[in-house]
This record gives sequence, C-alpha cells and structure tokens, in this order.
Amino acid sequence: MNTHLDAFITYMAEEKRRSASTLESYRRDLAQFLEFAGGRSLTAVDEVRKSHIAAYLNEMKRSGKAPSTVIRASVSIRSFFHYLIRQSLIVHDPSMDLETPKPEKRLPIVLTVGEVERLLDAPDRANAQGVRDKAMLEVLYATGIRVSELIALNVGDIDLELKFLRCGAAGKERIVPIGRMTAAAVTAYMGAMRGQLLKREDEAALFLNQLGTRLTRQGFWKIIKKYAAAAEIETDITPHTLRHSFAAHLLENGADLRSVQEMLGHSDISTTQIYTHVMKRNMKEVYELHHPRA
Repeated sequence: MNTHLDAFITYMAEEKRRSASTLESYRRDLAQFLEFAGGRSLTAVDEVRKSHIAAYLNEMKRSGKAPSTVIRASVSIRSFFHYLIRQSLIVHDPSMDLETPKPEKRLPIVLTVGEVERLLDAPDRANAQGVRDKAMLEVLYATGIRVSELIALNVGDIDLELKFLRCGAAGKERIVPIGRMTAAAVTAYMGAMRGQLLKREDEAALFLNQLGTRLTRQGFWKIIKKYAAAAEIETDITPHTLRHSFAAHLLENGADLRSVQEMLGHSDISTTQIYTHVMKRNMKEVYELHHPRA
C-alpha cells in the first residue's frame, strides 16, 4: 500500500502542484491511516471499505485529536482514494458518501465594555496620529463596519450633522448610524488634524497615513495591536474584534437581531445569530461566578 502512497505524493506534487507543506501533511495523514489499515489485516488498497475509514476517524476523535486534525485526515484520505479511482487502481471508492466531520464552531472573541473603553482612551490626542487613531477606533466600535470598509471611507461618506456613514461595496452599500461621541471624535480629527496629515488637496480618503495617502489594513493592524498593549488587554485581539464587540454589546442591551444584521451587512441572519451564542456563554459565566448554588 505504501507504493501507492509514494505514487500519490508524486502525482500531487507534479500534476497538482501542491506545496511542500501540503505534501508532507498528505504523507503523514495517509501513512497513519495505512498503518491503521494494516493493523486490521488489510494488505491491499482495494480491501479498504467505508467502515474502515469511519472506524479510523472515530478512533482519532476518541483519542482527543483536534477537530481540524480529523477533518484534514478525512480530506487526505478522500484525495488518495479519488486518485486511485482515476488511475484505475481500484474499482470502488470507499470514501464516497463518507460523512465529513463538521468543523468546530468557534465563538468570536468579544471584549468587555470596560476593555473597549480602555482601548478607545488609549490614543494620545496631543498629535494628529493619536486623534486620527481615536476617531478610527470610535468609528469601528460605533458602527461594527469591517476594517476594509473603514479604510475605504472617503470624506464624503460620513455625515457628522445627521450622524451616519455610508459604507460597503458598490451595489451593497448600507447606511449605519454613528453616536454623539463618535461624531465628536471624527469632528476633532477632521478639524486641524487631518490637514496636518494631508499632502494633496484632492485626496478623498478619510483616514490618512504619514504619507498623506489612504491608510492600509496592515497599518491599522499595527495600530490596534499597539493600543491593545497600551490598554493592557490580555485578549489577543484583531481588527475584527471591535466588530464582534459592537454586535454582542448591542444584543446584550436589547437590540433586535434583524437590525444588527442590517448594520453588520450580513446577507444571512444565521451569521448574525452566532452573537446570541456569545451572550449565552457570557450568561453562563456570570451565573457560575455569582450564583451560590452554581
């Protein structure tokens, strides 16, 4: 059976152009499966049945393997037997109709209100960059927009008098309200501070970098990491964390799911519903921490 494994790896390298790391994963996954098969007295690949593969994946689960590891093994086994079918080395594909392990759903990381307040207060507003950073963080938390949408904002996309902004790709634009404190932070930036960063009068971007051009995703990533450290937030946050926190905090305070869906720009409400699971998790933690019978 190992002869077929070597031929499969060669095929995936030369014909499918898989990377060295992917090939190594295939080899490791399949070597372990073929060892398992050999322990079941199987001596040829055409003796493998669906029940053998299912038993192997179940044993992986019972031994405590991570769901991602089990899923990867399942994919490797499927690819191997698909290859054997294409090469006419077997007649029946035992991996066909095999139930694929479902990936573990990870709940989004959400900051507490206190952590958000520390993060928003972290920028030094004595200089243009600090005032800009304060405005960006306020906008992210106030609206829940994506970082890509934040850096794509132009000056004309935000109305500080009516307190709303327009974001999203063409054909999928949406209007999102902003609060009083966010409007004040953006107003402070739009006053003299944006002018200090501006190099060309025709630059439309709302948030500018040191070169006077549109801020990048990488630039904002560094910014939020810096302020998370300054605010002593131990959670490993990403730019998306404020979007998650926006949604969870709205729902915790009584917002309806449909409105949150519209503000986030989710096409399917099931995507928004994951934040209700965050609420349930938080509720359970509060109960266990404070209830005398917990």
